[in-house]
Amino acid sequence: MSRRRLPVGPKTLCGSLIVALIAMLFLGYSVFHEPGQLVFREHALSPPGWPRSLDGLRIALLADLHVGSPRNGVHRMRRLVEETNRQNADLILLAGDFVIHGVVGGDRVEPDRIAAIFGGLRAPLGVYAVLGNHDWWDDSRRIQAVLEENGIPVLDDRGLKLTWRGASFWMLGISDYQEGPHDYRRALALVRDDAPVLAVTHNPDVFPELPPRIALTMAGHTHGGQVLLPGLGRPIVPSRYGQRYAIYHVIEEERHLFVTPGVGTSILPIRFRVPPEVSLLRLCSPAPPGK
Repeated sequence: MSRRRLPVGPKTLCGSLIVALIAMLFLGYSVFHEPGQLVFREHALSPPGWPRSLDGLRIALLADLHVGSPRNGVHRMRRLVEETNRQNADLILLAGDFVIHGVVGGDRVEPDRIAAIFGGLRAPLGVYAVLGNHDWWDDSRRIQAVLEENGIPVLDDRGLKLTWRGASFWMLGISDYQEGPHDYRRALALVRDDAPVLAVTHNPDVFPELPPRIALTMAGHTHGGQVLLPGLGRPIVPSRYGQRYAIYHVIEEERHLFVTPGVGTSILPIRFRVPPEVSLLRLCSPAPPGK
C-alpha cells in the first residue's frame, strides 16, 4: 500500500504563519515588554466601620518584588523606590517575597542589598513589611534582620498603633500562610481598644480564618496569575482557592480583602495583561445607607 502526502495549500501555510506570528508576538510582549512596565493604580476602598476621621488615608502596597527576576533588577528597584516616594502615600506596606528562587533567567540579589534599596522608601507613618514564602525558603531570620537594620520593621504576627491626623488605627502583620505560623490571634491580642484594625500578610489564603474585627486585609503572593487570557481567565493562580483571591478587592461576609498583583515574576518571567503594579489604596468611610 502506498501513502499519499496531503498537499500543503496556500491557505494552510498562511494559517500556520499567522499562528506562529501570534505566538511570537505573545512571547515578545509577555517576556520582554510587560514585565518591564510599572503602573501605579489607585483603588478606593470602604472597609466596614472605617471612621470619617480616617477618611482619605493612603497606603502604598507593594508585594512580590522578587528582586533579580528578569526585567526586575537593582536599577529598576531603585526607580521603583523613587517613584513610590513621589506618590506621597501616608503608609507603605511591603507584603513579602523580596528574593527569587528558580525563576527562568533570574539573577540572585543578596538580601542585604535588597534591604538597602527599600530602606530608601519614605512615608509619614512609616514603612512596614511581612515576609513571603520565598523569604522563608531563603533565610527568614537574615532577611528580617537586614530589613530592620534599614528601618523597615517586620510585623510577622505583630503590630502597632498608628495615629494619622489625630485619629488612630491598628496595623497588624500576619506571617506567611504556607511557611509561617500565621498566628493572627497573637497579633490581635495586641489590640487594646476599639480603633479600626488593618492587617497585611503575604498569602491571601489565610483570609477565611480571619475575624471581622480586621476591617481590611492586604496581601500579595498570587501575582494576579501573571497571565490573563481573553475568555479563559487566569490559567494558574498559586492559591488553594483558585481564582477566588486572585486579584484586587474581595468582600466576603462583610470582611474585606485586597490582593495586589505585585511587581516581579516567579517561575516563568512572563506577564500578560497583568502588569507589575504598586497598588495605592485610599480608605474612605462607607456611604450612609440609601446613598
